[in-house]
Amino acid sequence: MPDLPQAAVPKKGDVIDHAWRPIIKQPLPAGRPRSWYIAHNRRLKAMRLAIALLDAGAFGAEQATDEKIHRTAEIVGVRPPSPATCRMVRRMMEARR
Repeated sequence: MPDLPQAAVPKKGDVIDHAWRPIIKQPLPAGRPRSWYIAHNRRLKAMRLAIALLDAGAFGAEQATDEKIHRTAEIVGVRPPSPATCRMVRRMMEARR
């Protein structure tokens, strides 16, 4: 699989015409407590898994079992999620915003 060109982080008001491309990773802000970084990375992982589950056709939180979330993590290429991350994935999928 060829390397895809990475997209820059969009500025406010920019049109996103390349949502399928990964964005350039930005360094996290320094000086925060360790718990903030752990929670931040858990939210990112849960969001990535929730999006993958939605793309795979699991549209409800009741369809996102721990086993399905773990299989999706393997497909996406992330480490197996903890039970807390699985709960967060289900909460994200049931949120109505």
